[in-house]
Amino acid sequence: MKGVILAGGLGSRLYPLTHATNKHLLPIYDKPMIYYPINTLVKAGITEVIVVTGGPHAGDFIRVLKNGKELGLRHLEYAYQEMEGGIAQALALCEDFADNGPIAVILGDNTTDADISASVADFRGGATVFLRHVSDPQRFGVPVFAEDNSQRIIAIEEKPAQPKSNFAVTGLYLYDHVVFEYIRRTKPSGRGELEITDVNNLYIESGTLNWVSLGGFWSDAGTFESLFRSSLYWAEKAGWDQNI
Repeated sequence: MKGVILAGGLGSRLYPLTHATNKHLLPIYDKPMIYYPINTLVKAGITEVIVVTGGPHAGDFIRVLKNGKELGLRHLEYAYQEMEGGIAQALALCEDFADNGPIAVILGDNTTDADISASVADFRGGATVFLRHVSDPQRFGVPVFAEDNSQRIIAIEEKPAQPKSNFAVTGLYLYDHVVFEYIRRTKPSGRGELEITDVNNLYIESGTLNWVSLGGFWSDAGTFESLFRSSLYWAEKAGWDQNI
């Protein structure tokens, strides 16, 4: 399985910090943000990775990541997203890289210490989404479960005002090669983007979407609050003493 890290966008919610560099290169405690999703993939045995970036600071990634060898990667590629076209549009740029094989996709602002290696090893096709119980599900894609107690997802709603569950679809997915055909079938949303939620709903319609509860720590880092929360967790895990 190959890995895809989606690290585009302007990071406008983190202005003025992101006037200086790409959001995914901001520090989470003592490392650039993007080190964390890379480590998640490497721990799962995924060492061929493509980073999709964009915006005025795209070139900064090469100076930070170089060829990826220092981070445990065997092969590292880059792709450039020319427009703010959404997660699915960014993922579409990786079709040649995937080469008809399965891919693990993670958003560049996701930090987690969960071990997904078992899910990667067990993946046999379709799609797997990783869910997490959160206090603010309206910020995320939210799964709607069947009412028959089967825990089967029957739909995913994007940032619903009235969420039908307290689970969030984290920015971590496993897909087979069909994902690129589903992206081609997806139409721009009201905000003009190709939504990954629409792609996941096509997998649901085909009966090939599964889900896994993500253990350990997980947080996005796309707001000032979540950026601070992530930094605090990783600092404490590293043994940082806030009383010093």
